[in-house]
Amino acid sequence: MSTPQVIGPRVIGIGNAMVDVISHADDSFLDNMGIEKGIMQLVDRARAELLYASMEDRTQTPGGSVANTIAGLGMLGLETAFIGKVKDDGLGRFYAQSMADAGTAFPNPPDGDALAPTSRSMIFVSPDGERSMNTYLGAGADLESGDVDAGVFANGGILFLEGYLFDKDEGKTAFAEAARQMRSAGGQSGITLSDPFCADRHRTDFLRLIRDEMDFVIGNAAEWTTLYETDDLAAALAQAADVCATVVCTRSGDPVWLLQGGEKTEVPVEKVTPVDATGAGDQFAAGFLYGFATGTDMDRAGRMGVAAAAEVIGHVGPRPVADLRALFASHGLL
Repeated sequence: MSTPQVIGPRVIGIGNAMVDVISHADDSFLDNMGIEKGIMQLVDRARAELLYASMEDRTQTPGGSVANTIAGLGMLGLETAFIGKVKDDGLGRFYAQSMADAGTAFPNPPDGDALAPTSRSMIFVSPDGERSMNTYLGAGADLESGDVDAGVFANGGILFLEGYLFDKDEGKTAFAEAARQMRSAGGQSGITLSDPFCADRHRTDFLRLIRDEMDFVIGNAAEWTTLYETDDLAAALAQAADVCATVVCTRSGDPVWLLQGGEKTEVPVEKVTPVDATGAGDQFAAGFLYGFATGTDMDRAGRMGVAAAAEVIGHVGPRPVADLRALFASHGLL
């Protein structure tokens, strides 16, 4: 794949620098191991080591929700950076080098003083493509305000924040500092809600951020209804759109809803059985943010998101393997 020409504003992600370890597993295996299907569960170090040892076929990739999105944006030609924390261990050095190899600036070198090992997520993919994530937060969740270099934000751009980072207080300080730096530089900030359980755990913080600090928010239907404590998705999105300029909701195989400036856009989705749903939301965000960053309308940005998500669910792993610009061109989006 050729390296795309760098275009558009810089997009900076901040989140948990996570190595994804992916393996196939059927439902009986999940039951036997006490793994709840289809969600993200936090695990301690001992549990992480047990699950890792149980994985028969492993695909190891640099991951983390927002880091995956940033990687997709880099493949599309945007200038990108990712702020995350890894320990100076084997996985941490692998992660930092992988980000550099993908063309994404990784300002924080592996930290030899980090107490916890590099974060990792054991992802078990079922025959129906559903993924069950078992996440050891590790060093990545110890990211704090002191790890946020103001120089990264000198030229403004777009900041994309990961809801998972709120699982530890240190992450909240990093989050707040990054948002402050981007605001000072005249850029825009947005957040991914990350997970229904995350939306439930951090409801007060998320509602304040959406109301007071975010220019855009991306979530799926379960995350939005959980956040606003209602079964009425349209009502939840209306509440968000009242206080936030751009609101995006993915709905699995149903049309994506995008709300901006009092207008609602629906983008159709072709239903397919995924090979691996890992990264679908992350790459939808990459496609959407590419359109958003380059000034396209909501319909085109949404279609870019859908096309990027469709690409990533067609293979194992959370990052694209196809040339996304060529894919967009084939859909008449470029």
